Amino acid sequence: MTAKTNGPFVPKQAFFTKGVGKHTKRLQSFELALRDAGIEQYNLVRVSSIFPPHCKVVSRKQGIARLQPGQIVYVVLAEEATDEPSRLVGAGVGLAVPAQGEQFGYISEHHGFGMVQRRLSDLVEDMAATMLATTLGIEFDPETAYDERKEIYYMSGKIVKTRACVQTAEGDKAGLWTTVVSAAVFVM
Repeated sequence: MTAKTNGPFVPKQAFFTKGVGKHTKRLQSFELALRDAGIEQYNLVRVSSIFPPHCKVVSRKQGIARLQPGQIVYVVLAEEATDEPSRLVGAGVGLAVPAQGEQFGYISEHHGFGMVQRRLSDLVEDMAATMLATTLGIEFDPETAYDERKEIYYMSGKIVKTRACVQTAEGDKAGLWTTVVSAAVFVM
């Protein structure tokens, strides 16, 4: 006997969030970063980079209101940690949404060291927009600066919006673990 389904398992909404945590233990600093982001009470399952057609971006407050503790929640999650004093860590997710409602978009994620917030924000936004542009057949020179390509993307009329959610932090001066997270959180 085959089970019946009520349609595809596709998120209807998504929200973006970020956080920082510091602790003597790495795992606890990760937990504190999730708390700062407001997503510590869910069972997070990492998924890849597709933003579903017709998915609506809502505020963190609206998204969390639709979730309950212990729920399995799908996320595109970037995280990075250091216990080196003053070392810059960063984690970010970017989003590119197509103009055509039936087309899926892209979410990118990146984590690493030494990138200031603006540079990381541009990077993840660029990655998402470039993935979407190649899917949509938008012609561009990948060697040009992102600002120039961004103009081409928008002028094509095929990409309607892009955004980034990034978190950076400097490693704790006393050597505590410093963890940063950034996430796109899906709500069914």
